[in-house]
Amino acid sequence: MTEEKQSYRSIGCSYYDQLEAYAVKRTRCSIVHRNGESVGTSEGIIVNLFAKDSAEFLKLDDGTVIRLDRIVSVNGMPLTYAC
Repeated sequence: MTEEKQSYRSIGCSYYDQLEAYAVKRTRCSIVHRNGESVGTSEGIIVNLFAKDSAEFLKLDDGTVIRLDRIVSVNGMPLTYAC
């Protein structure tokens, strides 16, 4: 099964809240995330947080879309899963 087809793992509530705060404040973010077998970095302003096909995503101002459970860190803050 490819990584994109794996079940979504919900992220921590406080982590999601922080992503929302970055979006509302239009804070420029450096997002380290998994992309298949590799790890990459995307930079931009979070313009949308949304759910699709039983998973949650963020969209950056340049159009980049990242599945939230693929995030490694945002602005140096490691991803958490516990609420």
